[in-house]
Amino acid sequence: MPELPEVETTRRGIAPHIVGEKVAKLVVRNDRLRWPIPKDLASTIKGEQLRSLTRRGKYLLLEFDAGYVLWHLGMSGSLRVLPPGQQASVQTHEHVDLCMANGVVLRFHDPRRFGAVLWASHPVFEHDLLSHLGPEPLSEDFDWQYLYQKSRKRKQPIKTFVMDSKVVVGVGNIYANEALFAAGIRPTKPAGKLTKAQAEILVEEIKKVLARAIEQGGTTLKDFIGGDGKPGYFAQQLNVYGRGNEPCVNCQKPLKEIRMGNRTTVYCSQCQS
Repeated sequence: MPELPEVETTRRGIAPHIVGEKVAKLVVRNDRLRWPIPKDLASTIKGEQLRSLTRRGKYLLLEFDAGYVLWHLGMSGSLRVLPPGQQASVQTHEHVDLCMANGVVLRFHDPRRFGAVLWASHPVFEHDLLSHLGPEPLSEDFDWQYLYQKSRKRKQPIKTFVMDSKVVVGVGNIYANEALFAAGIRPTKPAGKLTKAQAEILVEEIKKVLARAIEQGGTTLKDFIGGDGKPGYFAQQLNVYGRGNEPCVNCQKPLKEIRMGNRTTVYCSQCQS
């Protein structure tokens, strides 16, 4: 599943090609995604200028004067830019084209159809899909004091706690594994047992791992292709995720692999406590 760094990489890759341009048309070949694409969306945005392209959690927010298109990549979705005159023939699972007046086409590919293309009126952050979200992990609002206070009396494992979008958005499975390893915190540790010192280092490591992943273009996953058509490269630097039973990069002890919340969790029983 594309996680926050992949979505941010996509945003940065496609923004220069479409922001400031007017919409020529929206082509919907299959509106049966996670939620149906609004029937009037094409007429709503036709001729409208795209004012900005921002991100909230894993949602891309395309701003127009009348409101926003909320675009979610789902579990297997990707967006790619097709330059003017280079529109390739439509392939299977390419459900939506956003065609701009400058000839650029933004094409959405989503084999599993868990993505979404929705409309939100102003103010966008009061939309039901966004209003409950916690702070952005790279923002100043996400600091150790916030995490420490939020974790008090919480019995759930720290890994599932930081993956809860109501606590903080965008800390997906890959990056939760990596940040906890870097912080030396065992993923099964109850969130309420987190010390102030551990909260400080965990927030720092979450910010580091996400920033590094964004800088390097996201994590290479089978279903993800960057907005510029290039895969990410961060997978080459993963210390624990996908390395169950392999030697720890620090102590050489075999990494443990367990299931938590139906997600793969890998950690070092010696380096993380």
